[in-house]
Amino acid sequence: MSLLAETESIVKQFEFTDNDVNKSVKEFLRQMDEGLEKDGTSLSQIPTYVTGVPKGTEKGLYMAVDLGGTNFRVCSVKLNGDTTFNITSDKVAVPKELMRAKKAEELFAFLALQIKKFLEKHHGDHFEAHIRRRMTVSSPDGYRDEHVFHMGFTFSFPVQQVGINKGTLIRWTKGFDIPDAIGKDVCALLQTEIDKLHLPVKVAALVNDTVGTLMAYSYTSPGSHGAVLGAIFGTGTNGAYVEKLSNLKKPLVGEYDTSTGDMVINIEWGSFDNQLNVLPNTPWDEALDKETPNPGIQMYEKRVSGMFLGELLRLVIIDLMKNPNVSLFRDENSSTNDRRSTTDIAETSDLYKPWGIDTSILSHAAGDHTPKLSVLRDTLQENLQISAPAYEDAQAFKAIAGAIGRRAARLAAVAIGAVVLKSGRLSDGTNDPIDVGVDGSLVENYPYFEDMIYEALRVIDGIGEEGAKRIRIGLAQDGSGVGAALIALVARTMEKNAPTDEVLGELRTEAKAAGSKDTAAATTAVSDESDKPGVTSA
Repeated sequence: MSLLAETESIVKQFEFTDNDVNKSVKEFLRQMDEGLEKDGTSLSQIPTYVTGVPKGTEKGLYMAVDLGGTNFRVCSVKLNGDTTFNITSDKVAVPKELMRAKKAEELFAFLALQIKKFLEKHHGDHFEAHIRRRMTVSSPDGYRDEHVFHMGFTFSFPVQQVGINKGTLIRWTKGFDIPDAIGKDVCALLQTEIDKLHLPVKVAALVNDTVGTLMAYSYTSPGSHGAVLGAIFGTGTNGAYVEKLSNLKKPLVGEYDTSTGDMVINIEWGSFDNQLNVLPNTPWDEALDKETPNPGIQMYEKRVSGMFLGELLRLVIIDLMKNPNVSLFRDENSSTNDRRSTTDIAETSDLYKPWGIDTSILSHAAGDHTPKLSVLRDTLQENLQISAPAYEDAQAFKAIAGAIGRRAARLAAVAIGAVVLKSGRLSDGTNDPIDVGVDGSLVENYPYFEDMIYEALRVIDGIGEEGAKRIRIGLAQDGSGVGAALIALVARTMEKNAPTDEVLGELRTEAKAAGSKDTAAATTAVSDESDKPGVTSA
């Protein structure tokens, strides 16, 4: 069999037909409902305790921190009230010894210290005003703390969330190992260390990055209803959407605001259809799954996300190279190669290393439209140490990479389409856009990924051509920064205690009675930054 014929055979195995798309959407909707009714299902449908999304008119100054791995990021976000914002951020590496500290407080004390340094560096006026007030306002301890900043805490480790700012650590990942923290409330751990430094900061919200994406896009999108979905299509994949509280049947512990009638749900859709009821399953999918630390789990993610697509391509190419009936990346002599040089692969090529191919090479393949695929061939030579790859080699590589990428995009459309259908917005009697905020390397960098998503959306029953026109997919800006700050804003509206303005007003009165003109002036300066936030139900 020729290389072309064998390539076509492989490409056909990665086809995900219109009928496959519709069957998968129905199954996705079924598993969404199942996850709303009980725990232990494929789609976890985790309540986030966030009960509204912003509408773009909110104002104020909020903070966000992100512990996503080996770096810790601290941000402040000024919401301008017109769908725009200004963000200031610093990033610092977490010392390796603290990633395996004996006590949880060692790590969280370090994090709190970075917040203090950030405030001193970027918000010195607010920080100093707070210091002066707590030294002059009468209280048993000689100071009175007030929360000038409400902060969202993006904590990218498995937690059991029981409130908008309460969640216990289930386990560490990404090289962290601090047994003392397991089972403890990570927000409380951070707040304790913040309080020790008497910082004017409240850990107001525990944030999932997908929820942050939803919030960030709801704020910046021009629509009037907020986004229905925030989705990540990058190294991993997941989505969060707005659900009616009345549809959430499983027990919901902890306090939350019921006034909006909604709650943001973290779908955890990477585990969609672990049973393989509808997901495609080629021999290479099976081989990849066996290589992973969690075989049989995250089956949707293993077919969609950037972490796995490069390895899937590598497994196919290696199998094709082993086929004695075809010639891929090898020539008998230079006369068979249009570059007049025999093709050879170095023994040290990443092609021979498990997980050696980065998914970015699929983007290079998809984006090369030169007559002889010269860009892709140069990339193969530079990145994979394949000397003088022939035009036919590049054609085969491009076709297989394209089939894997197209299948991923159509699977992405399954999740997006199911959530849009579940929202009911397509039958709301309007022609208003339905906003979907997305983030991640695939939607940002893979050529035509979004186009292929729309192509699949148009064939979904209940969406069709007209419905697809209403779905507006847009890149969300900085879910872990802006989104986390916005969730802190939502959390602030949920608080039953007096808002910051009232606390500062009380402090102003006390300070005035004590005859402290400096304190009164400083308090006024801080309160000017503390506009009351607004929130809208989805």
